[in-house]
Amino acid sequence: MQSEQTLSLLCDFYELTMGRGYYGSGLGGRVAVFDVFYRRNPDDGGYAIAAGLEQIAEYIRGLRFSESDIDYLRGKGIFDEDFLTMLSTFRFTGDVTAVPEGTVVFPGEPILTVRAPVVEAQLLETYLLLQINHQSLIATKASRIVRAADGRPVSEFGSRRAHGESAAVLGARAAYIGGCAGTACALSDKLYGVPAGGTMAHSWVQLFGDEYEAFAAYCRMYPDAPTLLVDTYNVLGSGVPNAIRAVKDVLWPMGKRKCAIRLDSGDITYLTRKARRMLDDAGLTECGIVVSNSLDERIIAEILRQGAVVDAFGVGERLITSASSPVFGAVYKLAATVEDGVSVPKIKVSENAAKITNPGEKALYRLYSEEGKAEADFITLADETFDWNEPLELFDPEYTWKRKTLTGYTARRMHVPVFRGGECVYEFPPLSAVREYCRRELDSMWSEVLRFENPHNYYVDLSVKLWDLKQKMIRAYRG
Repeated sequence: MQSEQTLSLLCDFYELTMGRGYYGSGLGGRVAVFDVFYRRNPDDGGYAIAAGLEQIAEYIRGLRFSESDIDYLRGKGIFDEDFLTMLSTFRFTGDVTAVPEGTVVFPGEPILTVRAPVVEAQLLETYLLLQINHQSLIATKASRIVRAADGRPVSEFGSRRAHGESAAVLGARAAYIGGCAGTACALSDKLYGVPAGGTMAHSWVQLFGDEYEAFAAYCRMYPDAPTLLVDTYNVLGSGVPNAIRAVKDVLWPMGKRKCAIRLDSGDITYLTRKARRMLDDAGLTECGIVVSNSLDERIIAEILRQGAVVDAFGVGERLITSASSPVFGAVYKLAATVEDGVSVPKIKVSENAAKITNPGEKALYRLYSEEGKAEADFITLADETFDWNEPLELFDPEYTWKRKTLTGYTARRMHVPVFRGGECVYEFPPLSAVREYCRRELDSMWSEVLRFENPHNYYVDLSVKLWDLKQKMIRAYRG
């Protein structure tokens, strides 16, 4: 039975009850359009990084209901046989568009759009959200940490603190997209090509008769750039001196000089400055200093400001769990239905203005200055056309008196087709290319958008036609 386990039931139960309701009401074949978007940047930052699309595509391609799935649903006693028969032959037949993985995104704009018969579209909700919410959260956190490291490589060390095996493996993948140099998770390397690496734990040092012998044995076994963990007993009193001695006794006679020490506790600023002086005085100028120990972007930025001497970072629990901001908050909302071949916009109206959705089928554009910097994102209705050679006036959707006219700009359509008629048409690039694309995306942003404290509020504006439609529908539904 376990061998036929699928992910088809990895969904909220209401997706099934609604699906049966649509099907039984004769609405199952009606085409619906759903948008995935989020409302607030993690850590009160200025941006987020979209990730998780490749896993979504794999899920949609393989979405099937097994015999045991159907038996389970039959056992609930609320699903009729016609509906169960339909599920037993289920295949996704719709369209999906999305921003590519690694794209810098902002609140309120559609990250991914599904256009499919409503039963199909509804059944995708949970899996789409769990992948986008998790991987986008970790990619964004990694991006912030990497930027705080200011050019020093960051490795993801968090598998043992992750919220389960999938969170560990896919979290390492997302962290790599966000800019991490590698991971401690071997399975992420095998499955996704995220470079895995690691050296020793404190247990290695403790199992040997003394600290020096532990370091010397490791240098003999791994003479190419070993990293020695120096804080098992006393960093400056024994750890660094024994590391120096082992390097001179074992590596130097082999002609090897590249190595590193790692600190995983204590006053990082003080210890790295003292250790650097000891290493340099001993002639180990090529020996790097790696730091770990419950780090995040703010701690890294602060210790570097204080003068810590660090060549690389290992970041674990606060990265893999995004501890300071653990929820991404993407949602899946109906934007339109297709009735008799006509797209009919839909809106959710709320007392909370932030929860009012943008209606209709839409397109998302990014507008760039002549210097290649992103100036604004522009959400329009899907059927709108523009002359991008003409000046474009943008206005704040909430404070409409705030306006700006762009000239000499270029426009880029952000969504790419992923599925057409149920077939995957997007060729997913290697993960290393996604990581490089993410780096270029960040380079296109003004530094004011990327800063940690009080980031600039990036413009995400609506076309006049979309704004007018939204206001008209709000007035209609509010009576």
